[in-house]
Amino acid sequence: MSRLVAPLLLTALLLLVWEVACRALDVPSYFLPPPSAVAISLKENLAVLIAAGWRTVSTAVIALVLASLIAQALALITALSPLLDRAIRPLASVVQVTPVIAIAPLVLIWAGLDHPQRALVTLAVLVAFFPIFSGAVSGLRSADPDLERLFSLYGASRWQKVLRLRLPSAVPFLLEGHKVGAGLALIGAVVAEFSAGSGGVRGLAWQILDSSNKLQTARMIAALVVLGAMGVALHALLEALERTGLKWWRGR
Repeated sequence: MSRLVAPLLLTALLLLVWEVACRALDVPSYFLPPPSAVAISLKENLAVLIAAGWRTVSTAVIALVLASLIAQALALITALSPLLDRAIRPLASVVQVTPVIAIAPLVLIWAGLDHPQRALVTLAVLVAFFPIFSGAVSGLRSADPDLERLFSLYGASRWQKVLRLRLPSAVPFLLEGHKVGAGLALIGAVVAEFSAGSGGVRGLAWQILDSSNKLQTARMIAALVVLGAMGVALHALLEALERTGLKWWRGR
């Protein structure tokens, strides 16, 4: 209960201070609306914002799945071949440090201006890829050296070592990498929508841009509330999967 009550009380206190300050200082609503105005806007635009949020979250989930498959496949390749490991890891680091906003215009052109959804997924994959790949590589290298020697003593092949020793040892690292990657995929999807900057991609970022252009600050903050709520829900889902996965892993 304390975990639930403490943040709720703090949130309520901050909202109360925000409401009182806006009314006492007579802050213009286009500059900073009070929480009551945000709540009204949220109620009036809830259906539209949820539909837009679902488009953004679905893009992030698709990107997370694709990033997971690509990252784990490359991590397995690097575990099997030291030469490929030295070749792939620098390129993966380049992907990590390249700002997605810088390459978004190129990806939008390559994907085709008539198909912006492809560009959104691609950009979100690029953002979510590295934490999953890094976690997988670290996990595959975390196997007990004594067990490595035992596998060698019994004549296990490199592939058998990866599947039966290294991959099970990597489970906690993979779960944590996916949890981080999910948040980054959502961020990547939103940034990509901002870069697309058109009504052809009607996610939450487009709702925020449209509200900003019309000086509808309350609707803008309402969109941020929906985005934050969906991000928290996605994070909670992955944490539940992580607990289940770790319970299975420890049991084995």
